[in-house]
Amino acid sequence: MATADPATGAPDAAPSTDQVTDRSAADGRRAGWDRSTRRAALFAALVAVPVTVAVAAFTFDRLSPDTPAAAPSPSPTSLRPQSVTPVEMAAPALAERPGVVCRALVSQLPATVRELAQRPVTAGAEQNAAYGDPALTVACGGPEPTVDATADLWIVNRVCWYAAERSDATVLTTLDRETAVTVTVPRAYEGPLQWITPISDAVVASVPSGGDSPSGCRR
Repeated sequence: MATADPATGAPDAAPSTDQVTDRSAADGRRAGWDRSTRRAALFAALVAVPVTVAVAAFTFDRLSPDTPAAAPSPSPTSLRPQSVTPVEMAAPALAERPGVVCRALVSQLPATVRELAQRPVTAGAEQNAAYGDPALTVACGGPEPTVDATADLWIVNRVCWYAAERSDATVLTTLDRETAVTVTVPRAYEGPLQWITPISDAVVASVPSGGDSPSGCRR
């Protein structure tokens, strides 16, 4: 429907074909821009959401306190399985002075020798001790062995030991102490000298040096 110009009362001129075409093209371009803008906005939103989530998760992880590490589970004991029955040992009568020295030694002996736990003995707990199964034994107050001048002697932690080999064990006896100490190490335990290290420490702490020790003990 035609309209009139308010100033002149003349009817408005109908738009030309070129004007209609230009307006349609402009509308098309505007619609295209709108669709492109919407697609761009949608794409930006799709990208922004996971980025925002990732940033939020990273920030939370940085700000939240560290999760405490799980406490380590207790490790199995390193002690060898062993019998708890008393180990049969002889207990010869001791004179007063050796008895005092041997009680001092027993009080200084460790609860374990390497992975061997101490066991009870059948007799002479004031002069004897035993460890592990088979039993490594410590006897205080016995006689010193007679050794040749060429015999091999071993100094372990400042204690001089003589080693006698048996079919089932190595028997080590001190040669430089006021009262002799004998340690019997079963063949099951390799390297007998390694087993007497803590016992040597107890000997040094409780048994005075003395006697006519062989020259090999004074190296």
